[in-house]
Amino acid sequence: MPRRVPLPREFLRKPFAVGDARAAGVGEGRLRGKDLERPFHGVRSSGGSRDTLLSFCRAYEPRLGAGQFFSHWTAAQLWRAPLPYEFDPTENLHVATRAPHRAPRSRFITGHQVTDPLASVRLRFGLPTADPATTWLQLARTLGEANLVAVADHLVLTPVYPEPTELRPYVTLDELSSRVAAYSGPGSRRAAAALERVRLGVESRPETLVRLMIVDAGMPEPEINPEVWSDDGEWLGRGDMVLRRWKVLVEYDGDQHRTNTAQYEKDMARRERFRQAHWNGVYIRKRGLRYPAETVERVRTALLRAGWRP
Repeated sequence: MPRRVPLPREFLRKPFAVGDARAAGVGEGRLRGKDLERPFHGVRSSGGSRDTLLSFCRAYEPRLGAGQFFSHWTAAQLWRAPLPYEFDPTENLHVATRAPHRAPRSRFITGHQVTDPLASVRLRFGLPTADPATTWLQLARTLGEANLVAVADHLVLTPVYPEPTELRPYVTLDELSSRVAAYSGPGSRRAAAALERVRLGVESRPETLVRLMIVDAGMPEPEINPEVWSDDGEWLGRGDMVLRRWKVLVEYDGDQHRTNTAQYEKDMARRERFRQAHWNGVYIRKRGLRYPAETVERVRTALLRAGWRP
């Protein structure tokens, strides 16, 4: 059995263009090796090119033409936007270019021609990507209002505990408002309506969806992740959604309560502080997102018991 010729080191680290490999002296036989994936025409990879969205984007990077960039749903996922679904390795990547250049065409690629004069490109994980405001406006054509609000809440968030390598917010609320005011493309009305419902400080998609459920049902809008103290001045903690006047706390229980024991213990201690200070907690799990009427009724009941009247 013939010995496999090793690839030059620079072609082991990331996907590469066949033309670049040929120029470096890699033979045709080696480029047809069964150990190499062919994620796109003219591209080879040493493996894992479709394991994650980021690896799939990197596999297409050698084919990006001048001025082309990742856009729409792909850009949203690169900005870690909380979308209704997670990355599916069978889905196409969205790649755009500015008019008058034609939208890119390739297998596994959905191409777009961008005419928005204010659209800009930023590097995200080293990849040319539509800026956050442009990405959000691109989603406005197909994404429902509640999910559009959730994405914007994420983009304008300044986390309480930011990651050291992340510059947040990805876009300020003022910047997003300016872009919406100047935008007249597809989805402009939906974007303008969603913008009115965007709030600072929202830390997860479920928080957005539950907040909108509460408001759409005619109940008071809760404060988002504020600090709360007892009547005696004792610090109780931060609450996801706080209806302070009625001492009602609405919180979404994510998977961290199942997978992170330390976080679970911390949250239980905080809940006990709220309970001892005579706060009524409404705790919502995934089922509460699937059955909004049930969630709304639970919050309404807590408010009515606390003296709220519609």
